[in-house]
Amino acid sequence: MKICIVSFALLLILSACEHKSQTEKAKIANVELMAPSPGYRNRASDKMMAKAAPPDDSKTAVDQAIDNAKKIVKEGEIRFEAKDLKAARDKIVASLKNLGGYVGEENETNNGDNNRREYDLKIRVPSKNFDRFLDALSSNADHIDAKNIRVKDVTTEFIDISTQLKNKQLLENRYLELLKRATKTSDLLEIEDKLESIRTDIETTQGQLNYLNSQVAFSSLDITFYNIPTAERADEQFTTKFKNAISEGWGILKTLFFDTIMLWPIIFIGFAGVWVYRSRKKKRGNEKE
Repeated sequence: MKICIVSFALLLILSACEHKSQTEKAKIANVELMAPSPGYRNRASDKMMAKAAPPDDSKTAVDQAIDNAKKIVKEGEIRFEAKDLKAARDKIVASLKNLGGYVGEENETNNGDNNRREYDLKIRVPSKNFDRFLDALSSNADHIDAKNIRVKDVTTEFIDISTQLKNKQLLENRYLELLKRATKTSDLLEIEDKLESIRTDIETTQGQLNYLNSQVAFSSLDITFYNIPTAERADEQFTTKFKNAISEGWGILKTLFFDTIMLWPIIFIGFAGVWVYRSRKKKRGNEKE
């Protein structure tokens, strides 16, 4: 009887130990398979969405349709002579302010050998006022040496970049949705890495689009103007007048030459008439003798 009681007690003890061991294994298994805490998931999602979210006052390709309007970029250079450099500069700056433009860069050079000064202004003016500013500048210049204006249509480039930006932002939104539903730490880390790469691409593409918009909104013009000292101007005037005199004299000579050739029938008839007249006169003189 005692042996039965002892055996039963040992059996109970062994059962209890086995149950405890299984319980501990179940707890370990639960720890290994347990999903990340909601707090960690929310913090990770909030962090990535905060990086991905654009400013409230910015317009993105996701929120609006792609602008298909024609995009034109205008730029160029102009070089002219100005007797009073300061007055010319003041007029340019005042005209720019009235038209909403500005001076982006300004350089002044002075050649000590001949005391010749030169200004170089790199200006930007709203595209809608570019032609108006250029006309005013040309009309006030004393003598224009060179003017080169270029017009470039960037509509196709603008649409391509806008489309790329929109597609990348749509892809970013899909990954953000996946981030909200992710439960495994490995998935969260992988999605975060992907979002970082996509966000970098979006910022680069947005920068290209912003630059293109800036080029379209404001036209660029490189203005160079200079003055000629009095002594140099006198020498230049004498040389210019001498060259002009030679050129004009040569022109008159060529005109006379070609006019003479053009009148050859009349000249020929005239010479023939004189020759006939002299021949008859000579013949009559011989007959009288």
